[in-house]
Amino acid sequence: MPRTLHDLTEQNRRERAVLVGVDLASDGQVPTEESMDELALLADTAGADIVDRLVQSRTRLNAATFVGRGFAERVGRLVTATDADLVIFDEDLGPAQIRNLERCIPVKIVDRSALILDIFAERAKTREAKTQVELAQLEYLLPRLTRAWTHLSRQEGGIGTRGPGETQLEVDRRLVRNRIAELHKELERIERQRRTQRQGRHDFFQATLVGYTNAGKSTLLNSLTDSSVFVEDRLFATLDATTRSVDLPGGPKVLITDTVGFIRKLPPGLVASFRSTLEETVVADLLIHIVDMSYPHYEDHITSANKVLEDLDILDHPTVMVFNKVDSAGEGSVERIRITYPDSVVISALTGQGIEELIGALVAEVRRQQVVLRISIPQEHPELVSTVHEIGAVLDRSYDEKAIRLVVRTTAARAGRLSGLLEDVEGAAIMIVKEEGRTG
Repeated sequence: MPRTLHDLTEQNRRERAVLVGVDLASDGQVPTEESMDELALLADTAGADIVDRLVQSRTRLNAATFVGRGFAERVGRLVTATDADLVIFDEDLGPAQIRNLERCIPVKIVDRSALILDIFAERAKTREAKTQVELAQLEYLLPRLTRAWTHLSRQEGGIGTRGPGETQLEVDRRLVRNRIAELHKELERIERQRRTQRQGRHDFFQATLVGYTNAGKSTLLNSLTDSSVFVEDRLFATLDATTRSVDLPGGPKVLITDTVGFIRKLPPGLVASFRSTLEETVVADLLIHIVDMSYPHYEDHITSANKVLEDLDILDHPTVMVFNKVDSAGEGSVERIRITYPDSVVISALTGQGIEELIGALVAEVRRQQVVLRISIPQEHPELVSTVHEIGAVLDRSYDEKAIRLVVRTTAARAGRLSGLLEDVEGAAIMIVKEEGRTG
């Protein structure tokens, strides 16, 4: 895996960075200063000190150099004057744009995606996270390979491994493609393992914590489940999915999973490579959307998180909105949230304020979704019994000459999926016998 900024700064001093952004007139995006502030946080997380920042106002981006050429030369002069080590752009740059900018800027150039990938590389601890990050990094870097990457050829023997007339750059690209193929296979194995692990969870109601990075998801998981999951007040402190159980008062056991945090302009390669981790979100019965209400523009964070959920095709999942960090929020914040999000819960995961209200909301949601089914499966289709076990908890089973009869507790959404699976099976039947505490 390529070295990260963190690796370099641990060996030497923290790098000095100049930030560069573009303010496009009426582009409908997040205000440039807020985006640049976030870029500064990302740079700090990666191990860089910000020595200056520049923003150019434009009506459209320059296809050759992203910013105007004169502005790029101005950045180059600033780099020399401030003794900066790198320049970080607040957007993604194409390979040609990077090459053209290098003619004006005499130091390393990093775009937003590369910076986020760098942070993920430093934070990855488990085999799964490291595999996912390496895949995203290599797919990002492949079209940007230059002769500076000839060190990759050392991964295999030199003599006898190159095709006739093949250039060193072509060898490097082939090696990277081979490595990408290996990582895809490894992630397929990991996903099969995750599916096997999830099969043992169908007896339980499953909730997943989602939201913008550093919104307090891990702190809330610890508060709800009396756990000691790693918590740090920095971006992307948690990359791996962590699942803990909690016994709700008067209700069943619930499994709560903490997943990787979201961020605006999240590199598409990361979303794709972290699909197996984010799958925990896709299969959840309930999303608990955590929002940092102490951030003045938290609506932007909600929009960014919803964009990722939309990409995963789960934006319409049952969701409880939870506004966290009320202990740090400004005056009047609670009243505004109550008006705009009347069904939300306001808490402080750190102090415990509002946790009881949140638990009450979770109990209500579990009861709302809970159904008990009576299912009849023809004897000639015993393989469908395992399908039922994957959908919910089998409470009772009996047999007669014609059918296997099951009583199953599950959620309304899962019951709908099961009904669709059984509708074409002759002799199969499914009936709701209990819903929201009522018998029928």
